[in-house]
Amino acid sequence: MIAPKRQPRGSRTLVLLAAGALALAGCAPGSSAPPPAATPQASASAVRTDPASLGEVTLNVWDQEVRGGQAAQMEQLNTAFQAKYPNIKLKRTSRSFDDLNTTLRLALSGNEPPDVVEANNGRSSMGAFVKAGQLLALDPYAEAYGWKSRYPDSVLRYSRYSADGKLFGEGNLYGLPQVGEVVGLFYNKSKLTKLGLEPPKTWADFEAALAKAKAGGEVPMQFGNLDKWPAVHVFGTVQGRNVPAEQIGTLAFGRKGASWNTPENTRAAEQLVTWVNDGYFAKGFNGQGYDAAWQAFGKGQGVFLIAGTWLLADLEKALGDDLGFMLPPGATADAAPVATGGTGLPFAITAKSPHPDAAAAYIDFITNADAMKVLTETGNLPVADTGAQTVKEGPQQDVFTAFGTATEKNGLVPYLDYATPTFADTLGAALQDLLAGKAKPQEFLDTLEKDYKTFAESNG
Repeated sequence: MIAPKRQPRGSRTLVLLAAGALALAGCAPGSSAPPPAATPQASASAVRTDPASLGEVTLNVWDQEVRGGQAAQMEQLNTAFQAKYPNIKLKRTSRSFDDLNTTLRLALSGNEPPDVVEANNGRSSMGAFVKAGQLLALDPYAEAYGWKSRYPDSVLRYSRYSADGKLFGEGNLYGLPQVGEVVGLFYNKSKLTKLGLEPPKTWADFEAALAKAKAGGEVPMQFGNLDKWPAVHVFGTVQGRNVPAEQIGTLAFGRKGASWNTPENTRAAEQLVTWVNDGYFAKGFNGQGYDAAWQAFGKGQGVFLIAGTWLLADLEKALGDDLGFMLPPGATADAAPVATGGTGLPFAITAKSPHPDAAAAYIDFITNADAMKVLTETGNLPVADTGAQTVKEGPQQDVFTAFGTATEKNGLVPYLDYATPTFADTLGAALQDLLAGKAKPQEFLDTLEKDYKTFAESNG
């Protein structure tokens, strides 16, 4: 997410996103669709960038901006777009992340898909859609609108694929995100004070705080893993304390030359098991939903919550100034940051859209400099012009500082579910088994290695 992302998911988002992260696995949709080479593409000379000249148009837009701050920014931007361009009517369909991923596969394989969609960056979603020829390459629009100046390459790579969908992170541009994402530690300031603790400066401090919270009768870490993908963010955070960032990047992008069967990944898996055995997670976490978990944290049930910055607006509304956010600490107080993240889900144009110019104008409008201000005002984290925003001291400033630090110091690593088309399901299910005691750390890693190696070796 990304991000996500990467969002979500980051997925991840970054999630990488999402942040990302996070899409339901399945066969590549639209197997009867034309190959990528046959997908209609706009040319730079044919791009029309004056929406008012496009006549009466109805754009069908599908997004997953359903939570408080996410929904608010989308409603505000959509209203402003239609006021400026009354000839373009927006027909918006908003679904939860999981529902959108499920229905989007079917919609894109049909004859009348929506015009603009938020598509998870991962291989099982965007990668599969690119391979099936279902998304429009946006490079001519990026040139016409100056998107490559608006976004650095480090952001655009999360929406790039080769035309055959094999290579992730390079090739054509297939989407544009609104938000940045980073997964870190939300914490309850008043609970830390009650326990006589400060925000942890090192990973050892963090684990000591978990132990003290448990001894003090608190829920050390709020967590809900019924949906399986939330554990990906928790594991990614632990992995970042044990595995070199470069190796995580290689694994997450599905490249050859890395392995899950390493002593560092083993230590990360073992640490998760230790947290379960020590009672650091909320009771019944594998049977609790993601939304229920963060909502419980917002009600004061839990000292820490490992989650992405997309929850900022809702958690700040619930906890106010009691809410804090920080990047996961390292082995030492001055250690270089390593955090899962990237961009939120990018907005893409479907290949069968009869209105690609209007769709591109809409994407440009909801990602321009004014849109970044709206995102900031509604409690979101803009992926562009982040440093130019003015935010009040408190949780939002914590998030902006954390994202700025992670990007400035090149500390973001991709969402792990990006690795293969089936890795979201593989990793999510394997983590549930690991956390439930149904699989030992080595068995967990063997499961990941099988999926990863099979894909990496066959992907060229």
